[in-house]
Amino acid sequence: MSVLHWLQVAGHVSLAVLVVLAGARLAHLLARRTGQPAVVAEIALGLIAGPLVLWFGGTRGLNMVVPAEVRGWLDHIGHAGLALFLVGVGHELRSPSAAVKGRSVVMTTAGALLLPLFCGGLLAAWVLAIGDPDLRGHAPAAALVLLLAVGLSVTAVPVLARILVARGVVDTVVGRLAMATAVVIDTIAWVLLAVAVGLASGGAENVPLLALVVAVSTAAYLTLRVVLRGPSALRLAASYPRGTLTGIAVLAAGAAAGLRHWGLPDILGALLIGAALPHDGPDGPWSRAVRTVCGAGRTLVPVFFVTTGLLVFTREFDGMPWAAMAMAVVLAVLGKLAGGYAGARLGGESHWDGLRLGVLLNTRGLTELVVLQAGFAAGILTSDLFLALVVMTLVTTAMTGPAYSLVEARAARGGAPALPRMKEMARP
Repeated sequence: MSVLHWLQVAGHVSLAVLVVLAGARLAHLLARRTGQPAVVAEIALGLIAGPLVLWFGGTRGLNMVVPAEVRGWLDHIGHAGLALFLVGVGHELRSPSAAVKGRSVVMTTAGALLLPLFCGGLLAAWVLAIGDPDLRGHAPAAALVLLLAVGLSVTAVPVLARILVARGVVDTVVGRLAMATAVVIDTIAWVLLAVAVGLASGGAENVPLLALVVAVSTAAYLTLRVVLRGPSALRLAASYPRGTLTGIAVLAAGAAAGLRHWGLPDILGALLIGAALPHDGPDGPWSRAVRTVCGAGRTLVPVFFVTTGLLVFTREFDGMPWAAMAMAVVLAVLGKLAGGYAGARLGGESHWDGLRLGVLLNTRGLTELVVLQAGFAAGILTSDLFLALVVMTLVTTAMTGPAYSLVEARAARGGAPALPRMKEMARP
């Protein structure tokens, strides 16, 4: 191809990225005015962008605005941004700030994980029972059951952290307990997602290979974690910050490519790299590098939403999967609210704290969409079922703020004491 053609493609891609980022800024303003997490508006805007262009200009207009070649580059950029962003998520999974220990975190995690897993299994059983090919698809039943169980059990750590900060409860017992529970749940969810994708790609006979890849990845993660914790690595990170940034990005991209080659979700590679990086305080060289890498990725994540919308929602649907949407939303909310509340109560928390935890753990956001995208790319989810679960993601994330405000108002009228701060608690 000619140099002129590549320049034209590069210019088109650059313009498309700028338009997406400008739209994301507008989404942020809309979210701020409505009191919602920015990710809710970003997801909604990204997923409807393609269908809007298709509605106004038809297929021809869509191909002019986003030709296939440009769409391919946008897909690469979106996934690259997602990988960089997930380095920060992986780093947070091992953050000492989420280190709440004891019976409360064990029981809350059990409730907020096991009941949602069961509800996901119920949703899968319903999909299998009705036999609608637009919902069922052709994935192995085990992969579908496991994917839907994971989808209803996820709690979005990054979105939850923002909500806790915005509400001023990040340093309360409930805030720390919510974060600790979400971290454990999402760690388990990523592993189960890898198993589901492995089952879809090769069936039961692929399990030994999957186990080998997971074992090698785990060994590499542990090795990297030990090496990077040494004083020599810390001095290098402090002396060469730009090199550290580049190294983290390259490692994340390489790990993602390696797992993708073996049929596993590439996002797990970025998570492993983030989890292996040391925690050296908010002003430490490693933490600063992670924040920079994660921030660059977060800026590009709206491109991922747009390419997802272009991939899934620019085809004609025979009809909206209303029943699947309703089932997904009801089971997702029931699983998290009831499971989180019951687990917290069994762990010794009060009635109002149990309600607070159930509401907070019901938020899903970007983490859920990443899981759904992995399931769709692996052929486990059909377009109709993907759409139903995206609606569930938006509803559960959007309802977290208003539901939490309602619980706080009821608690205040009921004479519940203020949330105690961690520093006010005497812990053995």
